[in-house]
Amino acid sequence: MSLYPGTTGTVELTFAPPRTSDAAAGPHPYAVRITPTEHPDAVTVPEGNLTVTPFTEVRAELVPPTVKGRFRGRPRLAVDNLGNTRVTASLSGSDTGDRLAYDLKPGSVQIEPGRAVFVDTTLRPRRIIWFGSKEEQPYTLNVQRSGAVPLSVDGTFVQRGFLPRWLATALSLTVALAIAFVMIWLTYKPQVRSLASEKVAQADVNTLAPSPSATPSAPALVPTPTAAAAPEAPVSSAAADAGGGGGGGGGGQPKAPAKPKQETAAVAVNKLAARSDGRHICYRAYVEDKGWQDPVCDGAIAGTTGKNLGIKALNIATARTGGVTGNAAHVDGGWLTGDKWSKASDGVDMYMGSSKPAVAVMEGFTIKTMEGSVCQNPHIRNRGWLGYGCTKPGDWLYGGSPMQDRLQLEAVRFTV
Repeated sequence: MSLYPGTTGTVELTFAPPRTSDAAAGPHPYAVRITPTEHPDAVTVPEGNLTVTPFTEVRAELVPPTVKGRFRGRPRLAVDNLGNTRVTASLSGSDTGDRLAYDLKPGSVQIEPGRAVFVDTTLRPRRIIWFGSKEEQPYTLNVQRSGAVPLSVDGTFVQRGFLPRWLATALSLTVALAIAFVMIWLTYKPQVRSLASEKVAQADVNTLAPSPSATPSAPALVPTPTAAAAPEAPVSSAAADAGGGGGGGGGGQPKAPAKPKQETAAVAVNKLAARSDGRHICYRAYVEDKGWQDPVCDGAIAGTTGKNLGIKALNIATARTGGVTGNAAHVDGGWLTGDKWSKASDGVDMYMGSSKPAVAVMEGFTIKTMEGSVCQNPHIRNRGWLGYGCTKPGDWLYGGSPMQDRLQLEAVRFTV
């Protein structure tokens, strides 16, 4: 701006705060520096306040949206505050026909701007299915804020029968056959007669009655019990000699050498922490058709790329992070472990996923450390490396294929 002596000019300032949680509601001081070109020392700094008005935006998601169980289901409700002011809400559940009971911990939440809260939910059916096939029961969890329309999240609880129908049929047939067998046994009980007395009498007759052709020297030829037992002595001696020879020969074939124990992530991170200060993370992958790989640390690649082989399980251990916890999502079945989140303290192995043949490969995972931040970079089939994403201290972070795409996880990198 150019001003002649004794004149006045006006400058218009336009502020455009983003509609995110980073622009906190309330006053924000600002200043404008005015520097004359001819007199740089005559600087003027007028100050003002910009008031950012509050806005509210809340999102909620069930993890996983479908749970299975016979007596209970345990999904987790994630509530995110995307606004720029604190949100207070109460939580409740409902379903058609009042077929489920709900236990939500906590029952009400206060969420700071830009943060999320996980609510542990326990679903209990009011009626147990003893026999028969599974039943699907849809339900809704409601996030109620004062003066606002409730935010509803829909889920499905698949209730399994306590015993399958075929097992009930098999048990019924087994009981019927057992009753029939007992009735037949009682009706047609066989007559049992002992022949022991007759055999003894016959033996006495054969022993005491002399043969008509016997001579006085004949009794000397009849073997006595001692003579009959005498031939067994050499056999027992030979058996004893054979047994003694086997014992003196050193125990037969030599034993095969023991297979060396495979190193886990905890062993690797403890070795690394002993050599280097600071936070560290070590991990290894269970690759389908290949098994467990050797552990790697601090940003190295675990898994494979370009071979179309998915990861089925991960073994992770950290140092100086206060511990690590996480859970795995699979291509088929989603979050199979329900609320059983794997947890481990520093220097201890934490496992997520499953190496069982019947379980599908992983598509993603959630992970967090108790202290500091953990960063992950997943490699997804047909997508490649997705890039690093990092948690805020103590927060969860999902890494992997978008849940709706169901693409297998092939490799991963971690840093802390």
